[in-house]
Amino acid sequence: MEFGYHPPSGYRQFEHIRPREYLSDMHHALDIASQNFNSLWVSDHLSYSDEFRLECWTHLTWIASRYPGPRLGTIVMSNSFRHPSLMAKMAATVQMLSSGRLILGYGAGYYEREYQAYGFDYPRTRVRIEMLDEALQVMKTLWTKSPAIFKGKYYCLDGAFSEPRPQPLPVIMIGGTGEKYAMKVIARHADWWNDLIRPTDQLAHKLKVLRRHCDREGRDFDSIRKTLSIRLILNRSHKRALDLAGDSLNTDYPPIAGDPSSVIEQLQEYTELGFDMAIISLKDFQGLNDMKLFVDKVMPYFN
Repeated sequence: MEFGYHPPSGYRQFEHIRPREYLSDMHHALDIASQNFNSLWVSDHLSYSDEFRLECWTHLTWIASRYPGPRLGTIVMSNSFRHPSLMAKMAATVQMLSSGRLILGYGAGYYEREYQAYGFDYPRTRVRIEMLDEALQVMKTLWTKSPAIFKGKYYCLDGAFSEPRPQPLPVIMIGGTGEKYAMKVIARHADWWNDLIRPTDQLAHKLKVLRRHCDREGRDFDSIRKTLSIRLILNRSHKRALDLAGDSLNTDYPPIAGDPSSVIEQLQEYTELGFDMAIISLKDFQGLNDMKLFVDKVMPYFN
């Protein structure tokens, strides 16, 4: 299993954020993460309310310019926030400037209040999924055709040029778990699939659904990389880790919590299901003791 690091772009009710010290805290975290994790990830939300929060693409390009080693991913961008033709151009630019390190995590968006607050239309779920499907076609067309022509229900291109075209094409990772529509788009377009961590029986079911969609789309199920987003609470004391996790262990998307041996055991369950990348968020954003412990005691087991 490979590991990516997903630092906070703002408050997410997990880490403690100090807005005035955020830049230095981020530097300290990424100085360690960039030397040990395969990839660095940024989420795409504008705000939930009045919290401190950075915009995804600006944040990602800042990271790209300062940390030249790891791959760079978005987890995951909302199609509704940026027109896909512009998104394709942005992605091609970062792909060139980062020497091909981009993983374009993409999705249909879901948080209605955020849309309303910023003045974006919020169509019903099926329409957002249809728009996602078309958006991915638009981006792929711009990346591979010059000039690009596309006429769809929601988007069109009329002789657009997007030079330089990215070489190689960015990896497309789609986040979504809707069994009727979203996973059909994943089977059709995704290089990688991302889900939130959930109980293993539920993930096994999602994998079966994805396999069925792949069969219908004529897609090789094994050609899609399966990735998980994981909140991790790690401590040398197993009891202390469980205490820090508290009631979150009883939610629909519980964190992995425990001492290193317990965390290894839990991660191994997901590798046996077929997930070979974990995108990790860690609780101790300032102290970084959990990151150091993860690097020293957990990562070597999976190398």
